[in-house]
Amino acid sequence: MSLNFILPDLGEGLTEAEIVSWLVAVGDTIAIDQPVVEVESAKSIVELPSPYGGVVVALNGSVGQIVHAGQVLLTVTDAADTAPPTSQPAPTPTSMPATVPPAKVGGAASGAVLIGYGTSENTRPVRRPATARFGLRPGLTTALTTPIVAPVAVVAPPAPTPVTAPISSASPAGRSPVVSPLVRRLARENGLDATRLIGSGSNALVLRRDVESVIRERAAATGPVSTVEPTPIVEPGVVVEPAPLVEHAPLVEPVETRSASTHDIRIPITGLRKVVSERMTTSRREIPEATVWLDVDATELFAARDRLFESTGERFSVTALIARFTVAGLRRFPLLNSSVDTASQEILQRGAINLGLAAQTPRGLMVPVVHDAQAMTTRELRDAIAGIVAQAADGAFPPSRLTGGTFTLNNFGALGVDGSAAIINHPEAAILGIGRMIERPWVVNHALAVRTVVELSLVFDHRVCDGGTAAGFLTYVARCIESPVSMLADL
Repeated sequence: MSLNFILPDLGEGLTEAEIVSWLVAVGDTIAIDQPVVEVESAKSIVELPSPYGGVVVALNGSVGQIVHAGQVLLTVTDAADTAPPTSQPAPTPTSMPATVPPAKVGGAASGAVLIGYGTSENTRPVRRPATARFGLRPGLTTALTTPIVAPVAVVAPPAPTPVTAPISSASPAGRSPVVSPLVRRLARENGLDATRLIGSGSNALVLRRDVESVIRERAAATGPVSTVEPTPIVEPGVVVEPAPLVEHAPLVEPVETRSASTHDIRIPITGLRKVVSERMTTSRREIPEATVWLDVDATELFAARDRLFESTGERFSVTALIARFTVAGLRRFPLLNSSVDTASQEILQRGAINLGLAAQTPRGLMVPVVHDAQAMTTRELRDAIAGIVAQAADGAFPPSRLTGGTFTLNNFGALGVDGSAAIINHPEAAILGIGRMIERPWVVNHALAVRTVVELSLVFDHRVCDGGTAAGFLTYVARCIESPVSMLADL
């Protein structure tokens, strides 16, 4: 009997996902709850476990293909249905069964955490050995632990000059382990399949340096070619100065730029970009927004940060300190920590402050959330933001980290700009922007002085509050930046 595993509801209203890699191949015998496919939704990259056990007879989709909820991903059948007739006696009780009974996996009920699949018990899924994850046959289970000596196959690219592309030493048809989405993306943008490369990491794991090495080898073999550079990662919380201007720079464009193709390129709006597009469009359509901004002397903020380090031995980022002031400001002006219920025509003022932080990641713009920021100390808030910065390196945020935000902090100064009229992260009511921090002439006690100045901008929903509330919040945060000790009264 054949059983079809369909793409389940991924939650959060997501109805489609992209197949990143298959973890099994046709002919493999799988168990219930065994991860079979890795898919990337607009929220995160996840492995999906199969609700059925048996022999894989069909994989209904290729890597890079978009699949929709309800579409068949994989078809399995009982091992007995595919086994050839034999007159041999039945296996002894000590033999390993070909399939795991659907009701039990490892002596416990299936715990597949998929909407519409799995049983009532939520047990830990049984995981396969690491070698099986990458589609290796049982006879090759030791291949990933053997030393990698030299490439065993040559793959010719479409170009006239053949280019040697190493593949896994496990087998000419084998697949190497790839964990990082950044590595996978870098390879794809340069016309490579990362799973076909030789990995230099632990257990033949393919690392970024492996992909870059193949790109350099290809360039050396075919001559100078233009490759797609990976998107730079801008970590929220890091204030950077713009690159210095180069005097007497040539005004003539490089030859490669002038001779580039003039053909139009169509880029599909899918995945995360599609979700961002829909949310921004909804925000512009529904929210009557207004913007207020203010230049602030941040010199004392940097002095306070240095004194904190001297007294505690711990480093506090400027963004973490401004986040602390923002939370205090929202407690004083709670209307900005709201959303509008258009169905009931009510303003929903939130009790908890779930602070979102706009982050530029390799997957695009994402807004991970620090939940219950109002209950955190400055140190706890700093650590939570540091964790977000670390995860922004590959954009691999869990879905729970990307939901529930009530107010967003956007440090676009890390991109080297002074200000921006940002778009509110629907359905929130406001977003606070931080520009770059640079030295400027500033009047102090009726005399000019050189001070570190930053521009703050607040975009707010005019249905929720009027300009007085928005200006009150913005000037409060500004006072905290100009004189951090003034916040002590609100602690």
